Formats: sequence, C-alpha cells, structure tokens
Amino acid sequence: MSKNAKRGCLIAIGVVVFFIIITISSIIRTYNNMVKLDEGVKEKWSQVENVYQRRYDLIPNLVNTVKGYAAHEKETFTAVTEARAKAGGTFNISEQVLNDPAMFQKFQQAQSSLGGALQRLMVVMEKYPDLKANQNFLALQDQLEGTENRIAVERKRFNEAARYYNTYIKMFPKVIIANMFGFDEKQYFKSTEGAEEAPKVEF
Repeated sequence: MSKNAKRGCLIAIGVVVFFIIITISSIIRTYNNMVKLDEGVKEKWSQVENVYQRRYDLIPNLVNTVKGYAAHEKETFTAVTEARAKAGGTFNISEQVLNDPAMFQKFQQAQSSLGGALQRLMVVMEKYPDLKANQNFLALQDQLEGTENRIAVERKRFNEAARYYNTYIKMFPKVIIANMFGFDEKQYFKSTEGAEEAPKVEF
C-alpha cells in the first residue's frame, strides 16, 4: 500500500473517530440535560405535595374548632373527614405518578374532592356569627386561604417545569435518546370545574 493510500486511510479513520466522539458527546450532553430537567420536575412535584400536605394538616384543627359552634352539622363534617382520608391516601406515593396518567388523575381527583368539601364547610360556617369572630377560627381561615393560594402557585410552577421537560424530550433527535433511556412524558395538572377559584373563606 502506498504512502498516499495509508495517509488516506488514516484520515478516514480519524474523521470517523471524530464523528463518533462528537456523537457520543452529544448523546451524553442530551442525556444529562434530560436528567436535570427530570429532577426539576420532581422538585416541583415535591413542592406541590408539600402544600397539599399543609392543607391536609390544617383540616382537623379547622373541623374541631367549627364543631364547637355547629356540632349538629354532622353531614358536612363527615364529608370533609372522608375526603381528607381519601386525599391522605395519595400522599407519599412514588414518582411513577408523574408518568402514569391514571395515577395522576386519581391524585388530582382526591385533592379536588377535598377542596370541594372544604368549600361546603366554609359555606355552612357563614350561618354562625360567633364562630366568625373566634380568633382560632380566623387564624385557621387565614392559613387555609394562604394554603389554597400556595397550591395554585405550586401547581402552575409544576406545569411549567413539566411543559419544558416534555417539549425537550419530544424534539428530534432528542426523542430518540429519550426513548432509549426511558424518559417518559410528565402529566399536567388540569383545571376541574370551579377550580379557578380557591375555597371562599372570606366572611
């Protein structure tokens, strides 16, 4: 083999090796970006869980305070207690819920049911002027209102992170890498009927 042929082979091999290195580097960079975005979505999810947990923790104190003034409103208390129990069963679930539409919908439905039960409780309380003047109730009312606002904010942030992640993994050629390494689409929080307003806690 002549020197020119050997040189040509070496150049060709060098070009192939160069493109292999570039391709591998691109795959590694894309994979690392997907991991970073995936972790960002998980972090936002944990914040959503935190604010829902805060609301969940407020409810027993709220119900006990209200019972002191309206013990006969048993149907409303039962509805709130049952909704809280169902919602409580959805906490500390695996992050698989982010990729499973059925599990995600179950979580959202449980939280929506609890929100609806709280709305009914607050409407009933409008009939009790003494309760509305109770300092403990007023403090709980403020905390609940603040929590509902935090829930709306954290859900919005979660949806933004999920949208950015979903867009990234669906773009070509990133979609190939996403499929290779099991990066699945994340679910979004969707509005339910009446969810555009937090429970009415102003009296």
